[in-house]
Amino acid sequence: MCQIVEKMYLCKMILKVKNILWASLLFMALSCGEYQKVVKSTDYEYKLKKAKEYYENKEYSRSSQLYQELVNIYRGTSRADQIYYYLAKSCYGQRDYVLASHYFRQLLKEFPRSEYNEEAQFLIGYCYFMDSPTARLDQKTTQDAIDALQLFINIFPASTRVAEANKLIDEMREKLVYKSYLSGKLYYDLADYRAAVISLTNSIKEYPDSKYREELMYYLLKAKYLLGENSIDEKKRERLNSALDEYFTFTDEFPESKYRKEADRYFASTKKLMNLSDEEINKTQK
Repeated sequence: MCQIVEKMYLCKMILKVKNILWASLLFMALSCGEYQKVVKSTDYEYKLKKAKEYYENKEYSRSSQLYQELVNIYRGTSRADQIYYYLAKSCYGQRDYVLASHYFRQLLKEFPRSEYNEEAQFLIGYCYFMDSPTARLDQKTTQDAIDALQLFINIFPASTRVAEANKLIDEMREKLVYKSYLSGKLYYDLADYRAAVISLTNSIKEYPDSKYREELMYYLLKAKYLLGENSIDEKKRERLNSALDEYFTFTDEFPESKYRKEADRYFASTKKLMNLSDEEINKTQK
């Protein structure tokens, strides 16, 4: 008896699912048919009305297609900037940030006094922000985001979006700092100590207040030491002396560093390789 009831229940559920699927397919067919009528229509006011409806219903693919046609139809009219705005927003709604930022820039270029310019200027930077890749990849888009958002702040200093823009800029700058840290560390991990010294030095100079400063300086000390240790005799002493200077710079700034014991070992090894006494080292530091 239980099995019969279960089978009947299962059959009802299957029938219900089928009905839902058929209803969905029918709705899609009718919807597509209606949309094709809109696309083929030569009544541009009607198209404009439907484009706004599609946009408000978050059917951004459809609204963007209609607005792309209407941009040329209404060029030079009082509604042209509004159409550009909704075209850009439709692309934005589809997460096509490259195309969205393009149309926002066109809006600013063609309509410098448009009521939509403040939002457009902000969203250009935000589109770059959304397209910004992970820190391990090229960061041109990240820098573009910073530049665009800073331009927004400069143009609209009283905007309610300024706080958000500053927050996004801080996030992007932190990504650049991390990218710089990863680049310096990469050369060290690859045992390319000459390149590591250059990259780590540049990172420290470019971002002196970085939260990675202590670690970067420690790896710079190690890279200089290992570069000197593995150098030919003609360059060994000069490079080891640079490592010695780096040790004192590091320990002066971070006397209680968690890397202090390891740094002291490199210092002792450098002294031994250079055959220097404590007295001779003290003289060089005066």
